[in-house]
Amino acid sequence: MASSLRGGDPFGALGNPQRRAIVELLASRPRSVQELADGLPISRPAVSRHLRLLSTAGLVRDEQVGTRRLYRLHETGITAVRSYVEDVWGSAAIRFRLFAENTTEPPDR
Repeated sequence: MASSLRGGDPFGALGNPQRRAIVELLASRPRSVQELADGLPISRPAVSRHLRLLSTAGLVRDEQVGTRRLYRLHETGITAVRSYVEDVWGSAAIRFRLFAENTTEPPDR
């Protein structure tokens, strides 16, 4: 899955709570670095570093809008992560259901 993205590890990128918070903020709308920093307990330079890593992982992209640079979730990266999690969870759920259906309870004593 990671190879379908731009070369970074999206799960490694999402392993940091500040980067997860950035992704959560970007889920509602595109934002500038300042807007992100205003919503987080970290500095603008720290937000910029996190955004670079999220961008390398294929989860975030930026665009110039007038004099501002806005960051938004990159749909391709987010879709790849979602698909991976659904595939893994779906397989686990199927195995659990099969196990539960084929397991008998011990008789009462």
